[in-house]
Amino acid sequence: MSSKFKKNKKQSSNDRVRTEKTAVRAKKHLGQHFLKDENIAKKIGDTLTLNGYTNVIEIGPGMGVLTKYVLQKDVDLIAMDLDTESIDYLNTSFPLEHPEIRNGKGAFKVIEADFLKYDLDTLFDNDPFAITGNFPYNISSQIVFKTLEKRNRIPEFTGMFQKEVAQRICEKPGSKAYGILSVLTQAFYNAEYLFTVPPSVFNPPPKVDSGVLRLIRKSNHTLPCDEKLFYKVVKTSFGQRRKTLRNSLKTFQLIDEIKEMEILTKRPEQLSVDQFIELTLLIEKSRI
Repeated sequence: MSSKFKKNKKQSSNDRVRTEKTAVRAKKHLGQHFLKDENIAKKIGDTLTLNGYTNVIEIGPGMGVLTKYVLQKDVDLIAMDLDTESIDYLNTSFPLEHPEIRNGKGAFKVIEADFLKYDLDTLFDNDPFAITGNFPYNISSQIVFKTLEKRNRIPEFTGMFQKEVAQRICEKPGSKAYGILSVLTQAFYNAEYLFTVPPSVFNPPPKVDSGVLRLIRKSNHTLPCDEKLFYKVVKTSFGQRRKTLRNSLKTFQLIDEIKEMEILTKRPEQLSVDQFIELTLLIEKSRI
């Protein structure tokens, strides 16, 4: 080996000290569990199809294990985190430890911010963008709901959730796991559960398995019914999921003609997304 590639003991020691000083501590109140498995990080990075976008937001980058695989693609990436330690690391030590990330054509920016409160319309000059990340369990559902609100700009969404939540998002009618999150997400996106991730690949390890999914926006991602009413029908129906829709939707003061329809004899988990849309249209027309 050429001498220019060798490290003396002093250099190696300095590297270890620098790594220890710049390591980011996982914080329980932020729901942080840092992924440490490079193969899984690469698999998550590869869930991005880059179909219809060149911009990506990564939520909760931590120490950048996923970040560097996203940056190997031809994208402009914004890494967004609330953790000051993580922000400092990504802005200082991360580029030094992974100089190859600067070889790509894309740009890399780090923002210290709460994704749930951030004005996404200020990013990427109103161009479309995808979302990815190893999402904090405690806000993962809220991240999905904000994505639905901004779906006109988000053609794709991939990432890691608590396995139970990921399965719920992708679940089909007829299951106990099928619920509000399933219907509202699948009204606008095609949802695919990709693979399961064990606790052992995280630091610290969570108490449950994780699941990686991909959402690809439907070509027609507008509803033929009133959207606010649709949300209300879905949430009210599943709020009393053991009851038939005739009973759970009493507060809507349905007209007799609708009350007698067969669809009202079902429980909410038996209805497809299209049937919820159909039911919303019936209620909407009855109010005219």
